[in-house]
Formats: sequence, structure tokens, C-alpha cells
Amino acid sequence: MSDGPDAEDTPGTTATATKPPEGPYVVSPSVYKRLMSSLPGFSMALLSCLVVVGLVILITPRRNEGAMPRADYHSDLSGLMAIAPYLVQAPQGLPPQWYSTSTRLSGRPGGPISWHLGFYTPGKEYAALEESNETADGPGHFVDRMTSQGHPDGTARIAGATWDRTFRSDKKQRSLVRRLPGVTLVVTGTASYEELAVLAGSLRPQPKPSPAASPTR
Repeated sequence: MSDGPDAEDTPGTTATATKPPEGPYVVSPSVYKRLMSSLPGFSMALLSCLVVVGLVILITPRRNEGAMPRADYHSDLSGLMAIAPYLVQAPQGLPPQWYSTSTRLSGRPGGPISWHLGFYTPGKEYAALEESNETADGPGHFVDRMTSQGHPDGTARIAGATWDRTFRSDKKQRSLVRRLPGVTLVVTGTASYEELAVLAGSLRPQPKPSPAASPTR
């Protein structure tokens, strides 16, 4: 006969298991030696990976602005000189830091002839020459479109010629406008007025190509 009923057999009594306190884990000397001997190797491997990553970052080529693709505009210029009913103006002697990035010749004989020539400037901005015998003034006409309806901003004297300045603040677009007999020139972009003046000052009239000499009989 037992001394008394067990707690777990007594109705209404809940048994609570007591977890023994955790103590330090004990490993054998051989396991401890393996763990300690692998730590320096892991550290060296991690350091080597970091060195390799650093070298890759250092030797990865950066963007070389000198290798930026350029648009060769001489073909469009030759075509413009052949068909334009006006004296064509084109840049001459621009510094090599001016990269021609776009060129577009539009129009047809008997109608308006226009030429667009875009540049990436030394100041890392955009500048373009827009040249056409299209009607210059009036809503929606050449000057309004090319300057994005810029507001008058004074004048500039460049290479002995007077250019009208306009500015469109929300687009950060500055423009220089010069009206010549039969043709309008607009130099425009996000570049400063100083850089736009460099492009405008480089423009030179291009003589029409001489017709081929007729064979003598």
C-alpha cells in the first residue's frame, strides 16, 4: 500500500515538468582542435574574397567621355549645301571637347529646308544648331518651336554679330536667335549662354559646291 496518492493521479491537480538548467556543452579535444584550426582558414578565405572584390571595382572601366560615339554630320552638311536655297552656315574650329551627337536634314527642294545639329558640350550640357528657311516668326513657326517659346532675354554680341537671347526657365533652355536673309539660325539648349556663344561664334558661311565643268568638244 502506498504512502499517498501521486500528484498526477489526484483529480484537479496539474503536473508541471521542471526543465533541468542548461550547462556548458563539452566537446572532445579532437573536435575542439578541428574547430579552432578551421577558423584562421575561414578568415583568410573571407579576406581573399574581399581583396578580389576590391580589385574588380578598381579595374572596372569607367565611362570614357572621349570614347563617346559621335555623329558624323558632314554627309548631311554636303546634302544641305547642295539643295538649300540659302547660304548655309556650319561650325568651324570648335574645340575637340565638343562632341557632335545628332544630325538631321529635313525638307525637299522647293520647300523649307532645315538642319539640326546637336552637341554634347565641355560643360556636360546640350547645345544644338537649328537652321532653316522656314517662316521664322509667328505662333508655331520656326523660332517659337526651336526656342520652346522662350521669353526675350536681351541680346548678345558674338563675333561681330547681334543675336537675340531667349530663356525658358521651366526647361532651363537658353537660345540665341539670328535672322539672316533667307535663313534663320537658332543656337539652343541647356548649355550656358557662354557655351552657346562659342557654338554661335564658330558658324561660318559655306559656299555652294561648284557645278561640274562641262566637257569641252
